[in-house]
Amino acid sequence: MAVTIQQIAEKAGVSRGTVDRALHNRGRINPQVAERIWELADEMGYVPKERKKRENGKKKIKIGVVTQLAKASFMLEVNRGIRTAALELADRGIELILKEGIYVDEEEQLTAVRELLEEGIQGLAIMPVDCEGVRAELNRLTDEEHIPVVTFNSDIVGTRRRCFVGMDNRQSGRTAAGLMGLLTGGRGKVLLITGYFSNDVDNQRVDGFIEEAKKSYPDLEIAGVQGSFDDTDEVERIVENAMTGIAGIRGILVVSGGQAGVGRAFEKLNIQDRPYVIIYDQTPKNERALKSNVVDFLIDQNGYVQGYRPPHILADLLLKGREPEREFWFTDINIKTKYNL
Repeated sequence: MAVTIQQIAEKAGVSRGTVDRALHNRGRINPQVAERIWELADEMGYVPKERKKRENGKKKIKIGVVTQLAKASFMLEVNRGIRTAALELADRGIELILKEGIYVDEEEQLTAVRELLEEGIQGLAIMPVDCEGVRAELNRLTDEEHIPVVTFNSDIVGTRRRCFVGMDNRQSGRTAAGLMGLLTGGRGKVLLITGYFSNDVDNQRVDGFIEEAKKSYPDLEIAGVQGSFDDTDEVERIVENAMTGIAGIRGILVVSGGQAGVGRAFEKLNIQDRPYVIIYDQTPKNERALKSNVVDFLIDQNGYVQGYRPPHILADLLLKGREPEREFWFTDINIKTKYNL
């Protein structure tokens, strides 16, 4: 028997209308609630009516999607975009197959790509790990398998991917430097916290920040760049050690996940006059940090578009032969404060 929206609502403990909004992207809904509804719909085998009408036995086009850092909070919006694209493309006879990576790991990602090839994908959207193994495999896909590749969120040089969808991360790092310079008056020490040193996104943000700081705010001193593995506990430890071991910390920039660790460290140290703080990604936790004055600015990368657009670009290419209009589809660099959330 087909699963209904009402059955999903009862299992999720929400209204039928909430389920309908989540599954069809209608109106605003808490991302964490939407994520739970999508997971239940998948587990219960829910199939939208529109898709049922079109399932006529024809062989479907399959597009693979590979992500990293599945547990990171910013992936809520990326996954929302992917799921919306999957629902829309199902009506065009296209199936999206998602492989979620937990880490920024070469072998984990190569395994995911191999599994998708075994499932017969004709296109691939990927958040690539910037390494030689992934670079070589993506070029093999395009050259030997004739599978078009679109990168999103993170890019990888030296490949023949069709285009990239995501933030201009180096420019966003420059934006963060400009904000920090204004906050500090261009003086003092700034602690930079990244996630993985193998993550090209994080590296570009850090590089952009340092470039602009040296150019426009030469009296800003970089107190260090430390890797947190996107872990909240590790961010807390880094901030605590810096605040107790380095004199004159006036700013903290977190370019990756685990941002909640900043507030935990401040609370643990009972800091009254905290440093200025800039973080990335508009997630529910980060919104709360802004509203409670734990951080000053949030830079959002529009993760929804990053998840939504690549499958559609590949669909147009596979169905209509329509090449991407441009190589770089940069999302907006959105600056948020507690006043404009």
